[in-house]
Amino acid sequence: MRTVIFDLDGTLADTSGDLIEAANACFRQLGLGDVLDPSRDQGTALRGGKRMLTVGLERTGRYDAEVVERFYPVLLEAYAGQIDRHTVLYPGAMAAVGALKQAGYGVGICTNKPEALAERLLQSLGVRDDFASLVGADTLAVRKPDPEPLREAARRAGGDPARTLLVGDSDTDRNTARAAGVPSVLVTFGPAGDDMAALAPEALLERYEDLPGLVARLIGAAGG
Repeated sequence: MRTVIFDLDGTLADTSGDLIEAANACFRQLGLGDVLDPSRDQGTALRGGKRMLTVGLERTGRYDAEVVERFYPVLLEAYAGQIDRHTVLYPGAMAAVGALKQAGYGVGICTNKPEALAERLLQSLGVRDDFASLVGADTLAVRKPDPEPLREAARRAGGDPARTLLVGDSDTDRNTARAAGVPSVLVTFGPAGDDMAALAPEALLERYEDLPGLVARLIGAAGG
């Protein structure tokens, strides 16, 4: 089976608001106030918890690698408590997922969000059952851009890892697909959308309605 594997944060859903709130909870504990701004720092949020802590501490002149490591579990706990307050699925995302499944493709998720948090978020959004696989940052001993999580997501979705495609929003996703020897499609509607063309993916995606056609062009018809 041919498969389409999606990144989660910044690709299927805009999770930046809840991530930033969790980071700011850490900064408040440090007496720094709300360092990150929900509109200005969306791109930073979608690079992960440690990146948010690093940027916030650097911005306030308080960077310390030990503080980042110490507060990362605090951030994850804060995030788990409010994982879907501001998060929204991108327009057309689930309709595209449905169209791909209807066409016969296996569909899964490969994310660098911890698996339990990804599971909780997808359940909360009511879309977990739409995906045949979920591989998170800690599912395996390695994470993206190592290609093995992508390959495992394809296998768990019932597919051939060599006949898959990764939909993402970052250089991490582009490098993961390249390492796996498969095509990538990068979305342009996220915070870093203007930077995606420079990464030279096999295709750019401006709207989810176009994804099924791109998939068929890049990896062939599901039954082919």
